[in-house]
Amino acid sequence: MKLYYSPGACSLAVHIALRELGLPFEAVAVDLVKHHLENGASYYDISPRGYVPVLEFDNGARHSEVAALLQYVADQEPEQALIGRVGSERRLTVTEALAFVATELHKVFSPWLWHKETADSTRATVREKLTARFAELDRRFAQRDFIAGAYSVADAYAFAILNWVNFLSIPIAAYPNLKAYLTRMSSRPAVQAALRAEGLVR
Repeated sequence: MKLYYSPGACSLAVHIALRELGLPFEAVAVDLVKHHLENGASYYDISPRGYVPVLEFDNGARHSEVAALLQYVADQEPEQALIGRVGSERRLTVTEALAFVATELHKVFSPWLWHKETADSTRATVREKLTARFAELDRRFAQRDFIAGAYSVADAYAFAILNWVNFLSIPIAAYPNLKAYLTRMSSRPAVQAALRAEGLVR
């Protein structure tokens, strides 16, 4: 299995999940500016939209979309500890959290705050929405350590996206519980291993 990723992108979530479960995979870096692989090949030949992550199976099949890939990865572990069994309330809670991260965080941050051409008015609206979500998460983390109660693949996704505050210099001092969550997540061995592998920490 291959994971096509770009350092610090949303693909970090799948990278973390794979390492949490100790699943074998090959990490293939993608230059998202040039949309090339390290060997110079066009990434559009792998992913027509040019996005990461993509998981490529041994039979050549390729699949995308973070929330879907995280569910697949979690289901590879017999106990399904990072997502919950089909039909369980635990699974509903985790998939609900995955949807929240995808729609209320991921697609609010991106693409708007990453492009220089984004209008100031749009940036202001995006930051206002993020402020509301940060406050919501801060309240949640005052009551629990992880986004869906116990640690799950939704935390891998949440960390990958929320960690963008460091790349974009967005202050979160006003949200001490959210800040503590990011610290808690970054201390996990699998998260540290993924960050090191992507060259984001030494």
